[in-house]
Amino acid sequence: MPVRTARDAVTVAALYLRWLGYGDIRGAVKRAPSGVRVAARGMLALIEPSVQPASLRDVECVWLSAMADSVGCVCFSLAGYEEAARARADALSIPLFVIDLTGTPQPVNSAADELVTTGPTATG
Repeated sequence: MPVRTARDAVTVAALYLRWLGYGDIRGAVKRAPSGVRVAARGMLALIEPSVQPASLRDVECVWLSAMADSVGCVCFSLAGYEEAARARADALSIPLFVIDLTGTPQPVNSAADELVTTGPTATG
């Protein structure tokens, strides 16, 4: 599915979560400081559909929310991630994906590679 709008990016992320094995997807359950949050059984996802890279604050907020709900977390971004955000995600083992304009999520870090390989068992 090509990404032309923010809604397309959210749809792509939700479909990808389903493909990874996460069911019961609920869209836009909470508004993040930026981006949109989508919940699935056992997983909270942040989707940053803007032209701004996801920030350290974005990564930390979704991680804290996931910890409070005792679920895993994952981030999707159209414009990538700030260097500090990538470093923190690596330290916390948060999977990061970039969604290209063709609608294909690409793993950015080893936690994302592991999630693609093992599915829900990797994060809860």
